[in-house]
Amino acid sequence: MGKILIVDDEKNITSSFKKLLEKEGHNAVIASSAEDGLKIAKGNVMDLVVMDIRMPGMSGLEAFSKFKEIDNKIPIIIMTAFGTTETAIEAMRLGAYEYIIKPFDIPSMKRLIEKALESGRLMRTEVTYKTEEETKGDRIIGSSDKMQQIYKLIGQVAASDVAVLLRGESGTGKELIARAVYHYSKRKDKPFLIMNSAAIPDTLLESELFGCEKGAFTDARERRIGKLEQCDGGTLFLDEIGDMPASTQAKMLRVLEDKSFERLGGNTTIKVNVRLVTATNKNLESLIKEGKFREDLYYRLNAITITIPPLHERREDIPEIAQYFLLKYSKELGKEMTKIAPEALNILENNEWPGNVRELENVIKKAVVVCHGKYLLPEYIAVSEVLSGGSGKLEGELRNVLAKIIEAKSSLSGHTLYEDVIQDIEKQLIITTLKKTKGNQTQAAKLLGISRPTLKDKIEKLGVTKDITISG
Repeated sequence: MGKILIVDDEKNITSSFKKLLEKEGHNAVIASSAEDGLKIAKGNVMDLVVMDIRMPGMSGLEAFSKFKEIDNKIPIIIMTAFGTTETAIEAMRLGAYEYIIKPFDIPSMKRLIEKALESGRLMRTEVTYKTEEETKGDRIIGSSDKMQQIYKLIGQVAASDVAVLLRGESGTGKELIARAVYHYSKRKDKPFLIMNSAAIPDTLLESELFGCEKGAFTDARERRIGKLEQCDGGTLFLDEIGDMPASTQAKMLRVLEDKSFERLGGNTTIKVNVRLVTATNKNLESLIKEGKFREDLYYRLNAITITIPPLHERREDIPEIAQYFLLKYSKELGKEMTKIAPEALNILENNEWPGNVRELENVIKKAVVVCHGKYLLPEYIAVSEVLSGGSGKLEGELRNVLAKIIEAKSSLSGHTLYEDVIQDIEKQLIITTLKKTKGNQTQAAKLLGISRPTLKDKIEKLGVTKDITISG
């Protein structure tokens, strides 16, 4: 929950806000003027400021820069009864998190406050990859060779302003790496904002990024400042960049090339100095071939690539990660758990973790909730049986076998390695399926999900008849 300062000279507004915020579990502090608000902020650490822009004495705009001098990472939401006021727009240019028009919709305001609090937390909470057990910030965990390479890359690229592309499966920790790049950069005292391209409808994505002029589209009732302009001087993390529509990709290319753009519905060129960190769990090269992603944008985003391995490729890190989450949630939940039993750790190390670190974190958190005593026992590890002891284990074994096959054939096949390996796998799949159906092609085709004529062609092409007796 957050400590929120409300600055407004209208008592009915501040009292309503206080009730609303305290009902949500926040600590609300009231100031009736900008001067009083600044005095409170100097003596107290605030997580968020919600401030009116027109007040007797010092205006909200004048106070804005002074609040930022006290704490340059504090999110500030501006309130105004005047939807077209240029001062509200100016506040956004200076780095206000958002501005809202009175009277405001309460559910929307609650969502905005939660987002602003989270944004402030992300900017303030340092990301470290130090090995100490206790840390005030968030930690990227792992001592494996693959993670050591990532730490080196973070150190090498953080101080520069080059674009960074993060690649990896969902749940591997791409946002954490992006924040580490930000916290170790020379822009660490400037804004850090996050946008998820997949989470915003295509029709709204451009206005969220670039802003819009009044009347640019049906719901554009006033000029709005986009995230790029709002983040001037700072770092913008664009997650799921592979889901960005083509029209937005073209505009992003211009931002990367000459650091300029126009708001939606406008013709004034706006210059920005923003560092872009992007992330994707998709194969951008395949998207380029399909015409779904611009090749020129790919090369601009791909100045430096950091590829984050899935958890099953760095199993040696699982004990350290699990222990970190055990201690973290034990502390948060008021438990005294200190160790993971060897049998429980064995389950964790042998699971496939399709959800990666995020899935492991959730499993440990649930276990801490229900477990009693100081040791995490195996009966509290709620991983899927299929993943921990069935197909997950088999998939791991299959990967090992395939790796050996590829290694053996690589020295023999030359430029036909792909074709040779695929043929071997396909042939063995058909042989195994035909054995299962006792040579019946009709049943085998149904089981394989292909037509009987297709199966017949493959049998002849791969020479399967030599290995098994086949019937109709």
